[in-house]
Amino acid sequence: MYTPEGRAVLDLIAGIGVSNVGHRHPQVLAAIREQLDKYLHLMVYGELVQAVPARLAQAICQTLPPQLDSVFFTNSGTEAIEGALKLAKRHTGRRELVSFLDAYHGSTHGALSITGSESFKNSYRPLLPDVRHLRRGEYADLAHITERTAAVVIETVAGEAGVRVVKVAYLQALRARCTEVGALLILDEIQCGYGRTGTLWAFEQYAIEPDILVCAKGMGGGMPIGAFIAPQAIMDGFKTNPILGHCTTFGGHPVSCAAALATLQVIQNERLAQGVMAKAGRFRAGLRHPAIREIRSFGLLMAVEFESFAVLKPIIDYALEHESILTDWFLFCDNSLRIAPPLTIANEEIDAACAGLLRAITAVVG
Repeated sequence: MYTPEGRAVLDLIAGIGVSNVGHRHPQVLAAIREQLDKYLHLMVYGELVQAVPARLAQAICQTLPPQLDSVFFTNSGTEAIEGALKLAKRHTGRRELVSFLDAYHGSTHGALSITGSESFKNSYRPLLPDVRHLRRGEYADLAHITERTAAVVIETVAGEAGVRVVKVAYLQALRARCTEVGALLILDEIQCGYGRTGTLWAFEQYAIEPDILVCAKGMGGGMPIGAFIAPQAIMDGFKTNPILGHCTTFGGHPVSCAAALATLQVIQNERLAQGVMAKAGRFRAGLRHPAIREIRSFGLLMAVEFESFAVLKPIIDYALEHESILTDWFLFCDNSLRIAPPLTIANEEIDAACAGLLRAITAVVG
């Protein structure tokens, strides 16, 4: 990125997981321009079948297990979460929602209700009733998922908690528990999807399949778009009682869908996900300093932990002002530096970023 004065800034956070294919990828820009010359908004999403959203839905479904064959487009991740929660309640006829402590799912009322941070919610109560929060990775807590539970919502990788990764066996046990009691499993891959973890979808590395998948951020190549995806038999719940059980004016906007289709094609054609683990390893190798307490990562979603926010914040400020490196911290983990660059980042840029961050750390803590 560039300041108004022309100073180049190395982006290590990709707009919080949005710019997975970089800023202004030529193929994405070409798709946007082509669609601009055809038409913009025509009608409330779903009233008219449009080619670009249909092609995008088909392309997404081809990357997923066969039963995930129906896509509902939204404007953002939090709207996709709202739709997924409504769909789960409609399909199961149940009211209880289960999510996890320190989880972040968005800022609208339903998404906020299942977000696992009291400080974010206290000013906006009353929120949704019948919401229960569990501890990630605690097998004993799975007993709280019962025949009353409509859905369990979990980030496949907990982003704003500071990149917390559970064991494969735990997510498989969660999947089994949901199946046992008839609750739907909703995987939130708003931040960790679209190649960031080394596979297009993070859940591919856990050998499980969700009932509903939620995505956004990295799917639009810089344009606003989100989606929730479910089997047609579940999505059909929105067709009756009432008709138009869920609708949106601008979801599936043709320009955003054109950008999203091009983004998916870039990730696939340039094999960006396949290069993620090597690039993450290069960051790990380059970031070694006594002040770094731990590096947690799942692909190019990384958290570099320091003693405290009081230590971290001056490092972030110094890196931006003196090294022209943009990064930040996590909502629920303010002692950890966020590294989540565009997947297109080159090795020489990684090396430059590591060198600059080490200079910033040394300048602040010695």
